[in-house]
Amino acid sequence: MFTARMDALRNRLTEAGYDIALITDDDCVYYLTGYYDYLHMDFGRPTILVVPRDGDSLLITPTIDMVMAEATAQVDRIAAWNDGAGNEWREELPSIVNGAVRVAIEPDLMPPMVRNYVDSLVETNKLGNVTPILSDMRMIKTDEELQLARHAGEVANAMMAAGRSAIADGVPEYEVALATSAGGTRKAAELLNTHYDDVTMSPNIHFLQIMASGNEITKTHHRASTRVMAHGEPVFLCFCGMTNFHRFKLGFDRTFWIGEIADTSQAAVYDVALSSQKAALDALRPGVTAESVHAAYAEVIQYAGYDYPFRCGRATGYSFLETPQLVTGDTTILQPGMVLAVDGSVSSDTFRAQVGDSFIITETGYEQITQHPKELNDVIL
Repeated sequence: MFTARMDALRNRLTEAGYDIALITDDDCVYYLTGYYDYLHMDFGRPTILVVPRDGDSLLITPTIDMVMAEATAQVDRIAAWNDGAGNEWREELPSIVNGAVRVAIEPDLMPPMVRNYVDSLVETNKLGNVTPILSDMRMIKTDEELQLARHAGEVANAMMAAGRSAIADGVPEYEVALATSAGGTRKAAELLNTHYDDVTMSPNIHFLQIMASGNEITKTHHRASTRVMAHGEPVFLCFCGMTNFHRFKLGFDRTFWIGEIADTSQAAVYDVALSSQKAALDALRPGVTAESVHAAYAEVIQYAGYDYPFRCGRATGYSFLETPQLVTGDTTILQPGMVLAVDGSVSSDTFRAQVGDSFIITETGYEQITQHPKELNDVIL
């Protein structure tokens, strides 16, 4: 799988007239090689994948992760560098780019310290952008990736079920977060043991739970806190950062109420959110533009008297945000094999409701891969 991706990239580089690509985005490095080092630039340690259109691929990565790189990286050669030794990660780059007529980089994703050094080696007019090539390659998922997407959906379903069960009057938000993480981790471990032979892949769900309750409900990306939930309150659960199985990401959201809807006006808002997602799904199919799905969703929200909404959804895969996005201005034609998170959402001054799921675009429509009840009666706990 990784060899085929690398070969496809080499062909794309040749077609675009590039001699070499320097890839630093963690998810793109994983997509092409199967290697993920976890440390990244948070610890000041760059990893650089070098892909020439002709010749051996090279992974430049910290010595501290050499054992992991040798075990997982599908590359021709690995060059390890150590903190403070010689010219560190810079050592290999001068000879690599010397003589190259055109060098492709990821301008918006390359760490500034790496970009500054590359700029000192390569004239600006010789630099190009490899991101559109990689984004296009990653849009249509392979059968192996679609299996990961479906399994990620099972993990997301387990998290939502666990979170729903933990929500109750008198329970602090962080207990819900503990439950969702445990539920997802156990499902991920089950799937890894049953379907995958990869002892290096962790099943553990690790991300600060996005949730909000009561009068905090309008804080879209609020994290689970010590706040104690109460009867009649709304509770929002979002797994758009937590659903991450075998490095494949999805989007998934639900809004719940504890016992009853104390503020009955919230029910009408929720119905608009639900209707906006339905409108998007009615438009979701191969052959239409990404922005047309957003337009169908936005029309419902604005017709109900609410402000123009944020994007309806986005493509996911090895990254949380991939191409295309379901938003005005994205004219990408949807194709079978794309994986998309599709939301319905409404925000007011005192309440917001959101419901979201993930889908695979098929030849005739879509396949839903996250499943949890969302009719109003079903989300009153």
